[in-house]
Amino acid sequence: MNSFIGKIKVVFQGNDDFFCKKQIICGESVFVIGLDSLVELDKTLGELKEYKAIEEIEQHGEEVADIETAEASLLEGKLLLARTNKDLAISLVPAPVSLNRSIESSSNENVVLGSPISFNEDIKLNIGLVRKNMKSQHLKVKTYEIGKQYKKEIALLYHQETVHSELLSKIQGQITKFMHQAELDCIQDAYKMLGLKKWSFVTQINTTEIPDEALRAIRKGRVVLFIDRLSLALILPGVLRDMIFLYNDHNYPYPLMLSVRMLRIMGILLALIIPGLYVALVAVNPEVLRIEIALSVAQSREGVPYPAIIEILIMLLILELILEASIRLPNSIGPTITMVGGIILGQAVVEAKLVSNLLIIILAAATIANSTIVGFQNSISIRIFKYLIVFLASLYGILGLLVGLFMICTYLSSIETFGIPYLHFNLNKGEKSSG
Repeated sequence: MNSFIGKIKVVFQGNDDFFCKKQIICGESVFVIGLDSLVELDKTLGELKEYKAIEEIEQHGEEVADIETAEASLLEGKLLLARTNKDLAISLVPAPVSLNRSIESSSNENVVLGSPISFNEDIKLNIGLVRKNMKSQHLKVKTYEIGKQYKKEIALLYHQETVHSELLSKIQGQITKFMHQAELDCIQDAYKMLGLKKWSFVTQINTTEIPDEALRAIRKGRVVLFIDRLSLALILPGVLRDMIFLYNDHNYPYPLMLSVRMLRIMGILLALIIPGLYVALVAVNPEVLRIEIALSVAQSREGVPYPAIIEILIMLLILELILEASIRLPNSIGPTITMVGGIILGQAVVEAKLVSNLLIIILAAATIANSTIVGFQNSISIRIFKYLIVFLASLYGILGLLVGLFMICTYLSSIETFGIPYLHFNLNKGEKSSG
């Protein structure tokens, strides 16, 4: 093997989608070099073997004599053909892995400004989507086979220059320890594989279907995990900023980007506080309200037989059922049934004097605010936390609401994933955070 091939191997070491294979083409021994996430090797070799002489193949390619050009060619999805007796290679256009599929919108994440394509179940295609958008020698791919009886391929993607070595080594150590212990079929199995807490109320693994979000995470020093047959990128570790920041926000002018993010922060606070604040002001601390507002609230609850805590729990439960039904019903009828059902049900319970008019407004505002949070899994966490605040507010009023917020902040500050706090803001060791 000549020194030129050896240098290419050094540049791409640590990438499990890199190949350098010896083949007999046109009666001559050559090395074929490329990335199997971008090159359909078998089909390309079949086309090359149809030529009568290696010189004829070389006429259809470009000579590559330096490592930088060779690296750029491989990252663009080209195939290098290198003779063992020459210190250069020929760059050829191979049969590519099909990455330019028909545009499909993400089923769980809406993109306002940005590419609408999403990941699918093919792990090689997902790696190729990332490779195609990040043509860098520092992007590394490490693959593993997990499971005892039923093998499943997974892949770690990270940026060698920005990832924290301690984070990477802990993740790789956990995967190596788990490799032959059990099967990997879902995200809960991924939690077990990575040694994360089973009973965490916030997600320690952020998920996305959008390639741009995975690319942003890699650039910011995080690690992306792909599992074959799972159409999601798992971003490690999950942090609080995942509830607020989206990469596509940068497509807005800067003042608008800050405004949108401020709205999301307000949405988180409103979704947490409003239901508990209603209970606190109605049941425990009505003296905080101005007399006019207090009288208006009392009039809206006239004839309601239940205390405020029972009243709000009934409506919260109904709202949770409506939200779950909207997910499970077919897309053709789901929105219609849940919207009409919600309107009819809300009007009926108010007319039956089971709940007050004001509570319907409060819960509608809280539900809308909860929907501003980035990531469905993150919005579920906020939905759970608000119950803690409601119960404490029903016992201690405004003080209980503040205690609930303090307990949530304390809990979030106690969470660590691979040694990185959940409230950590900037994971990139090479640059300051820009959001």
